[in-house]
Amino acid sequence: MSESPISLYLVPTPIGNLKDITLRAIEILKSVDVILAEDTRTSGILLKHLELSKPLQSYHIFNEHKAAEKLVERMKRGEIFALVSDAGTPAISDPGFLLVREVIASGLEVQCLPGPTAFVPALVNSGLPNDRFVFEGFLPHKKGRKTRIESLLEESRTIIFYESTHRLMKTLEQLTEAFGPTRQACVSRELTKMHEENIRGTLAELIEYYQLHSQKGEIVLVVAGKSDKREITDRGD
Repeated sequence: MSESPISLYLVPTPIGNLKDITLRAIEILKSVDVILAEDTRTSGILLKHLELSKPLQSYHIFNEHKAAEKLVERMKRGEIFALVSDAGTPAISDPGFLLVREVIASGLEVQCLPGPTAFVPALVNSGLPNDRFVFEGFLPHKKGRKTRIESLLEESRTIIFYESTHRLMKTLEQLTEAFGPTRQACVSRELTKMHEENIRGTLAELIEYYQLHSQKGEIVLVVAGKSDKREITDRGD
C-alpha cells in the first residue's frame, strides 16, 4: 500500500536568527504550490532572504474559519500547501489548528516539520525543572485572566506563558499575588536575537528589575510550579 501524498506541511520558521531555518524546511518551501502566511509581508522577507519565489496567501486568525474549507477543496484538487507563522511553529499560539483539523477530517495528509519554537529554549534556559511542564500560552487579556491564574495554584509542574511586553508587569504582579513573591521564575526576551536576555529570580525580583529596565521584544515567562516540601522517605524497594 503506497503512502498518501502530503497536502499540507506545517513549516516552522526562525523566531529571530534567520540561520535557524532547517534545510528540510527550505526544501519543502521550494516544493509546495502555495505558502500560507500569517503575515505575507513578514514571510516575504524570509523568502527573499532564502532567495525563494513562491505564491503567498494570507492565512491568519481573522480569516482562518472562512479560509479553511476553501483550502481543503483546493488540496483535494491536488494543490500542496505549506503553512508558516510569522515566527516559530504554526498552530502554537498561532493560527493553524483549525486548518489541520479540517484537512485531517477530509482524509488528507498533514505533516509538521520539527523546528524553532520559543518556549523550548526559554524552558531550558530558565534553569527550572523541565522534566515535566505545562504550556499555557497567552493568558486571556481581560475576561477569565484571574480565573486562569487561580486554576494554576496547585500546579506542581513548571509553567510556561507567552506574554506581550506591555502586559508583562501586570502578569508578574498578578502571579506574585497568586503564587507569592518568592516563587522562582525566568523572563526570556528576544530569544536567538542579538540582544537575547534571560532574567532569573523570584517574581518580586523580576518586578523590581523590569521597573528599571526595558521590556521590548518577544517574551516567554517561565514560572516554577508549586513545590512539594514533603520529604520523600520511600525510595522504593
